[in-house]
Amino acid sequence: MSSKTRCSLLVVSLLFSTLCAYAQLRPGEKEVPTAGAVRVNPKDGLKYIWISPGTFQMGCSPGDSECNKAEKPSHQVSITKGFWLGQTDVTAGAYKRFAAASSRETPEAPDFNSGWANVNMPIVDVSWDDAHDYCGWAGGRLPTEAEWEYAARGGSTEARYGNLDDIAWYAGNSAGATHDVAQKHPNGFGLYDMLGNVWQWVSDPYDPDYYQNSPSQDPPGPSSGRLRVLRGASWDFSPQFIRLSNRMGDTHSDWDYNFGFRCAGDALNP
Repeated sequence: MSSKTRCSLLVVSLLFSTLCAYAQLRPGEKEVPTAGAVRVNPKDGLKYIWISPGTFQMGCSPGDSECNKAEKPSHQVSITKGFWLGQTDVTAGAYKRFAAASSRETPEAPDFNSGWANVNMPIVDVSWDDAHDYCGWAGGRLPTEAEWEYAARGGSTEARYGNLDDIAWYAGNSAGATHDVAQKHPNGFGLYDMLGNVWQWVSDPYDPDYYQNSPSQDPPGPSSGRLRVLRGASWDFSPQFIRLSNRMGDTHSDWDYNFGFRCAGDALNP
């Protein structure tokens, strides 16, 4: 067989393999993004990262002596579907865009960001309802609690994904205020401020006993509840709260100067 013939056969083989790969996609289905892909959502102007499926240990981290009952038992959880997640907390600037587009007022600005002058600080003083509405407008949703912890760990099994002062704004270094997003080191998935700066609303109702019998695959959270879950702690909390397994609940309509959020999305097209 001549070298020219062998070359032609190789080209045909490669083309056939490529066509087969595309044929496996259902009509209208888009190619799955690669892990860690970053794109800008044109709706809110923020960057989102693709989080690939995986399995992790949820709840109290090994050797963490500060866990409370709501963080136990530690249990294996599988996230079977990839999703987009905001690389940062939603900023004041992004929320102002949402407020203008939906003809609603911005929340009351805190003293440390009067008039929301610093658009790169995370939005605060938002309720779960506000966060839910924003994420819907942005083309996504709030992450589940399991998705949040899986993404926040970024592959880490420790109580934190790095040295506290390197990764988080908290009571010991914040000087009494939030700070611009993405100023600290990111976690293993490239996400910023998953710990500290602001508490983050997630979709789940809060039940301190949920881990006693929660599903091992894509846990959706309790079916109902008076409170909603907040994760990550914030700029005015002490180190014992700045841990990946720490959980808190508050009413869906409550807001505070340390409550913020970030959005997720299954088919978000940033």
